[in-house]
Amino acid sequence: MPQNDSFAPGTRRFGRVNWLGLYTLALREILRFANVWTQTLLAPLVTAGLFMVIFSIAIGPQRGDVMGVPFTTFIAPGILMMTVIQNAFANTSSSLVISKVQGNIVDTLMPPLSAGEMVLGYLAGGVARGLVVALAIAIALALTLGIVPAHPLAMLAFVILGAAFLSALGMIAGIFANKFDQMAAITNFVITPLAFLSGTFYSVEALPPVLYQITHVNPVFYLIDGARWGIIGVSDSDPLLGFVVALGATLAVCALAWTMFRRGYRLKA
Repeated sequence: MPQNDSFAPGTRRFGRVNWLGLYTLALREILRFANVWTQTLLAPLVTAGLFMVIFSIAIGPQRGDVMGVPFTTFIAPGILMMTVIQNAFANTSSSLVISKVQGNIVDTLMPPLSAGEMVLGYLAGGVARGLVVALAIAIALALTLGIVPAHPLAMLAFVILGAAFLSALGMIAGIFANKFDQMAAITNFVITPLAFLSGTFYSVEALPPVLYQITHVNPVFYLIDGARWGIIGVSDSDPLLGFVVALGATLAVCALAWTMFRRGYRLKA
C-alpha cells in the first residue's frame, strides 16, 4: 500500500505555519504577565512616575530648555521608552529562565512548534507588555503634562521596535542563563546601562567626543531618540536613520534567537 505523505514521519500536518500552536504560545505569554499585573504593569508605571517627579523637583526648575523644550518634557519620552524596553526584556527573559529552573521548558520544546514560531510567540508577549506600558504612560503624560504625540505613527513604530528588540535580547539572555543570578547580572550590567546611557535624561550633544561616538553605535539610543521625535518632535539624530538602525538590530537579534532555538542551545539536555 502506498504511504500517505501527509502522515510521513517528521511531516507537519497543519500546514507551513502552526497557527494554533503560535496563538497558544503567544496567549500564554500575554496571560502570564496579565495575571500578575500589579507586578508587571502597575509597578513600572509607578517607577516611571517617580522618575518624572524626582527629576522635575530636583532638576526641572533650575535646568533650562533642552533642544528648545522644557527639561521635564524632554525626559518624558526617554522615560517612556526606557520603561518599555526594560519590561519587554523582563517578559521574555523571565519566562525562559523560570521554565528552565522549574524544569518545564520541555512543555514549550515538545509541541510541534518551529524555532520561528517560538520566537514569534515569545515576541508577542514582550511586545504586548511593552505596548500596554507605553499606552498607560502616554495617557499619563497627556493628562499631567499635556504632552500629545507630535507624530503618533512614528511613536508607535519605535515603541514596537523597541519592545521587539529587547524581547529578542531577553530570549537570548533567558536561553543563555541557567540561574536567576546569571539573569540578574545580565540585567544589571548590560540592560540597565544601555537604558540609562542612551540619551534618556540628556542630549548626546553634551557628551565628550568619545562617548558621543560610542552612543551612536548603541541601537537603544536610536530607539529612545526616535520615540522622542515621535512624541515631542525633536531628536538628536535623523529619525529615518534611527528607524533603519533599530530595524536592522531587531532583525539581527531575532535571527540569533531563532538560531539558538533551532539548535536547542542550552535548552536541551
